[in-house]
Amino acid sequence: MLGLGLVEPVSAHSREAAGEEIQDKKESKVQLALLLDTSSSMDGLIQQAKTQLWSIVNTFGHAQKDGRNAFVEVALYEYGNNALEEESYWIRQVLPFTRDLDEVSEQLFSLKTNGGNEYCGAVIRRAIEQLKWDDTPGTYRAMFVAGNEPFNQGPIDPGAACREAMAKSVVVNSIHCGDESTGVNSGWKSGALVTGGTFCVIDQNKSVVQIDCPQDKIIIELNGKLNKTYLRFGSMGLECQTKQWAQDGNAQVSKEAAVSRAMTKATFNYDNRSWDLVDACRTKDFDWSKVEEEHLPEELKGLTLAERKAHVAKMTAEREAIQKRIQELNKERAAFLAAERKKQGEEAAGTLGDEVRRAVASQAKALGYQLGQ
Repeated sequence: MLGLGLVEPVSAHSREAAGEEIQDKKESKVQLALLLDTSSSMDGLIQQAKTQLWSIVNTFGHAQKDGRNAFVEVALYEYGNNALEEESYWIRQVLPFTRDLDEVSEQLFSLKTNGGNEYCGAVIRRAIEQLKWDDTPGTYRAMFVAGNEPFNQGPIDPGAACREAMAKSVVVNSIHCGDESTGVNSGWKSGALVTGGTFCVIDQNKSVVQIDCPQDKIIIELNGKLNKTYLRFGSMGLECQTKQWAQDGNAQVSKEAAVSRAMTKATFNYDNRSWDLVDACRTKDFDWSKVEEEHLPEELKGLTLAERKAHVAKMTAEREAIQKRIQELNKERAAFLAAERKKQGEEAAGTLGDEVRRAVASQAKALGYQLGQ
């Protein structure tokens, strides 16, 4: 039934910054904070983050907690960059926790590397103190700090910062960009162990392995059809829809990223209720009287309220059908990939996305999350 609540729509990032809560009572939450070293040697790490954001989010594509759908919030920090302020220990909060995954992608693509001092203890403490960590018991709260300089350098003791994280039930996972022995000797392993987190090493310059699948072309084509079901509204509607298209373009950095993004858009995690009528009309007590005609797309202007509702209902049905087809193709693709990887021999994990996916799956399941297919 269409007839659902509305506040003047703004971007999810802006709403979070204003302290507004956008969580439905029938939803559970996952909070992931990415703390990325953006010093001069980390171009490869940032590239991996850009390419694998969507596959990381897709770990929770069908997740549930206590019978409720579990959505992902992502926060982003950069550290170790000389372009930042020395007074802040060369740390910048790029984004607070947000559901606006297009904004996360946009900000990842805006990151630039520059030589600097990498202070892991300082960035962990900053993330613990600044972010709005959900205090609901059993919520999966985790941060991933990735870099290549010694974990224990800088003015803030990383062990103390990790204990502060543990006090808030936040798991700190450390990702050393380099060899294992160096990571162990420079504190990366001990830092993670304080909170029961995962320590791993990656090759930040390793290209993400891609296997062409017969489903890829169809999934990417369906993503284009999916975009046609979005009906912008509100003063930020056009800007947000333009950002959506731009991030589709950014995902073309690789076929794997483009397919993974389309898969995300076919799940509960990709939510645009702040600017899209189809998503907004799924929320409780939506108020059509506050929808201003001047901010609507042309196909909705000049229509009666009944006609607008009918068009939204039509787009809702079309979107659900497209999403269902993408999910079906994703299952076929997963089976094809598993068979191909078995033929080629299992390759050891070695990228940011590989290790984050492995850690979050294990840690979330331990807290009672069901991750689905």
